[in-house]
Amino acid sequence: MATPQATIARVQAGPAEERRAVVRAARTVFAREGWTHSTIEAIAAEAGLEQAMVEHYFKDKEQLLLSVLLDSAASVAAALTVVAEDHLGQVTDLERDLTALGRAWLTPLTAFPEHFAIVRHIGAEVTRLPAGVLEMWQTAGPRQAQRELARRLALIADAGLLDIADADHAAGRFIQLVAGQVVQRSFHGALPLADFETDALIADGVADFVRLFSPASVR
Repeated sequence: MATPQATIARVQAGPAEERRAVVRAARTVFAREGWTHSTIEAIAAEAGLEQAMVEHYFKDKEQLLLSVLLDSAASVAAALTVVAEDHLGQVTDLERDLTALGRAWLTPLTAFPEHFAIVRHIGAEVTRLPAGVLEMWQTAGPRQAQRELARRLALIADAGLLDIADADHAAGRFIQLVAGQVVQRSFHGALPLADFETDALIADGVADFVRLFSPASVR
């Protein structure tokens, strides 16, 4: 049951902030409990609201999960867009700049811990998730980030530093080769790797990427 203080804060904040509070609470509960074991009651308690108020904004747990995933995935994608712009805006040393990009590409693992906790739960509960949730999450998050990276890699290719026929494919390969091993071995940041291991995986991935996409004249 909501406390008097929570009720007063809710009235003062208004419906938009109240809805955001529900999404924040749901993110916390989904990160802690996963999809299967989370309940609207627990989310309401986390938000300091009556259950009926949560249900006023979200008709069921499925709608809440989708809202949480789309919101946090979009935040991660926006952060990675900035990372790509910051590190590939002006390339002066290809391997060095791609290595710095690789390190920065992994920062959301620690900057958005609840999001990646939910991602870990998704991996275990994928067969139980509501239809369509995975596709919408992938579109709003990972695919959007890959598209932004592809746009930057295409500009580097236009400058003659890379030989890329399909920028989206190249961006996917970069993510797979440079960040994928770290993400996989750390279980999406749950068990962070030692710095030397992370650096070695990134360096190997960048070297493989450059070999794949170097212009023929420099191979």
